[in-house]
Amino acid sequence: MGLETDLGSPSPLGLSFHGKECNFALFSAHAKGVSIGLFGPHSEKPARVFPMTRTKDVWHIALKNIPEGACYAYQCQGDDRWLLDPYARFPDTSPIWGKAPWKRVAARVAKPEPFDWQKVTPPHLAKEDLVIYEMHVRGFTIHGSSGVTSPGTYAGMIEKIPYLKELGVNAVQLMPIYEFDECHSKNIHPETKQPLVNYWGYNPISFFGVKRSYGSVNEFKTLVRELHRNGIEIFLDVVYNHTGEGKEKEYAVSFRGIDNQTYYMVDAHGNYRDYTGCGNTVSTNHPVVQELVLESLRYFVEEMHVDGFRFDLSSIFTRGLDGKPMDHPPILAAMAKDPVLRSVKLIAEAWDAAGLYQVGSFAKWGPWTEWNGKFRDMARSFLKGTDDGAGSFAHALCGSDALYGWTKTPASGINFITAHDGYSLRDLVTYQHKHNLNNGEKNCDGSDHNLNWNCGVEGETENREINALRDSQMRNHLLALFLSQGIPMLLMGDEYGHTRLGNNNPYVQDNEINWFLWNALKKRQDVFHFVRDLIAFRKDHSFLRSNRFLTDKDIEWHGRKGHSPDWSRRSRFVSFSTKHSRRLFIAFNANFQTAEVELPSGTSWKLVVDTKDGWELHKNGPKLGNTLQMIPHSSILAIEST
Repeated sequence: MGLETDLGSPSPLGLSFHGKECNFALFSAHAKGVSIGLFGPHSEKPARVFPMTRTKDVWHIALKNIPEGACYAYQCQGDDRWLLDPYARFPDTSPIWGKAPWKRVAARVAKPEPFDWQKVTPPHLAKEDLVIYEMHVRGFTIHGSSGVTSPGTYAGMIEKIPYLKELGVNAVQLMPIYEFDECHSKNIHPETKQPLVNYWGYNPISFFGVKRSYGSVNEFKTLVRELHRNGIEIFLDVVYNHTGEGKEKEYAVSFRGIDNQTYYMVDAHGNYRDYTGCGNTVSTNHPVVQELVLESLRYFVEEMHVDGFRFDLSSIFTRGLDGKPMDHPPILAAMAKDPVLRSVKLIAEAWDAAGLYQVGSFAKWGPWTEWNGKFRDMARSFLKGTDDGAGSFAHALCGSDALYGWTKTPASGINFITAHDGYSLRDLVTYQHKHNLNNGEKNCDGSDHNLNWNCGVEGETENREINALRDSQMRNHLLALFLSQGIPMLLMGDEYGHTRLGNNNPYVQDNEINWFLWNALKKRQDVFHFVRDLIAFRKDHSFLRSNRFLTDKDIEWHGRKGHSPDWSRRSRFVSFSTKHSRRLFIAFNANFQTAEVELPSGTSWKLVVDTKDGWELHKNGPKLGNTLQMIPHSSILAIEST
């Protein structure tokens, strides 16, 4: 039978199936006319074009007997560009990474393929029990030393699930997997003159399509299923604050060409309001855009079974159509009420690129957890020996009750020392200055406020004392991370001391700067074992995963002398002991002088970690006396002797 057409229905938006009939509906308030084109796979020109009917601000048509393998795209009157359906589930993008910039993006006319979840259900872990691993799908296994069958893919990641289990993490947070054009980058390597790619993927062109060069939809579902089978949750780092269309008006993939004034925040002159630093800002509180975002999130929960989302620059959700902050953002109210989204974990990066900083306040808009950027800053500042930081560091160790105590728990904050954005842990203690020249932006990109310390020498060195101090500082940061109340997050590669060579913004580096180096992991098993054993220690001691804020009934603060904490401006020493069964003693000496420390009386103590000694957690460590010497920039973990 030949292709048949009908008026179709304005609802639902996107592509829907009714037997052999396909209904297409597109919102565009500003288009004067819209056509739909049918394409062959990867073809640049449509085989057939049909005008669509308008009902209010929705354009629609029904097509019957569409040829198998066909793709579709939209064209708005007066513009010859073919545009991707914002609701498309299967963008017809290249399955090969880095092939070439896209000339047009159509979507496949396809239903989801059958998938067998094999009765595997999500782990539904308590927030306070989470240990998150932030990672990049391609970077995790693309290096030749990974040994996987399908490097750089969802399937390759599945092969490494046993590694994740051995490390002890129980949640992975994937850097963006929504479809993006990695080749749409103007950055040129200053030495090789070769074009660079947008490796990280914070430039989406679709809110439904998964990155095809990482694998198929069913391969992604298989990854989710196998993570769940092994007790590991999966969170997606999602970008709804801007799109990969940027500010280049000639570059239209979808939203810009369909309805620029609806999807983006624009001023009275048609210029983009840029609160993201990426050229455009999605107008998420417009009712049409709000429903698109909600439908996208529901799709990944219901169809893909993901356990949660980390929202990039989520403060954008609180800006109105004019860009001004709102007390009652409609999209956040809708998310709080949504029965599907209430069941998953929502993580806010509670700031944007225009100065709106809301760490501590997302709790008022629903069941939010936040990236606790203040924990990062307080820990970094104190541990490198900055004055006026002891009290703040102590609050950070206790779960940041000053931020979350009014309504939440320590698990309202995700603690981290490092993340994809910024230095790796090794670089944090190795470089004083960013080294981003290879990004092609003359070293002008990346943050200049890093609270880092190179321990006396810039970059790699053969000096044993400097390297010993750097190792000790890495252990201090890891100890602070995994002994703190709240949810710890570890950056991929920090478990073996990965270096990015001082680049604190390597978003265009598709090379060993960003890749997980499995050969380096083999060489630094001491670091890996330290991190693995710290995670295991955290899991074995429920006190470290409290679902309430600590009080004087739980801990006692000390100084160099027991029961005498020093909160003065010049203090660089923080220690406390716990009052629960099998007591713990934890101390940090961030000073430049050795500290003679009295251990809390009434208890016999065994050493678990002394960061001056090396990468070992003692399972049956030596007994400690009444006092001990803590060298500069060292920390101690001890446990009550039984």
